[in-house]
Amino acid sequence: MNLADRTCEPCHGGVPPLPPARIAELAGEVPDWTVEAGHHLRRELRFADFQAALACVNAIGAEAERQAHHPDFELGWGRVVVTLWTHAIDGLAEADFILAAKIDRLPAVRAAG
Repeated sequence: MNLADRTCEPCHGGVPPLPPARIAELAGEVPDWTVEAGHHLRRELRFADFQAALACVNAIGAEAERQAHHPDFELGWGRVVVTLWTHAIDGLAEADFILAAKIDRLPAVRAAG
């Protein structure tokens, strides 16, 4: 099943972060994201102005709420950086890749330059 069609399963800790081989496999399904230090996913988006960047943050935030899995944001004029990892395990879980895939298909993200 496509990652974007799955639902994030909440992680309450007690499980290890994904191993490097699984991270590499899942990263291939979200090629616009960068795996940083084997610990988190990062994607930078560019927009024509602040309003478009803010609208994107709001769209991602709404999807994050639906999935009960919340990214960190950096917001600036024409720029959004989204960072994902599972805080309960201090590393990457499948839910991070699922949310990344869901974010990628949002119209506000697809409009990014």
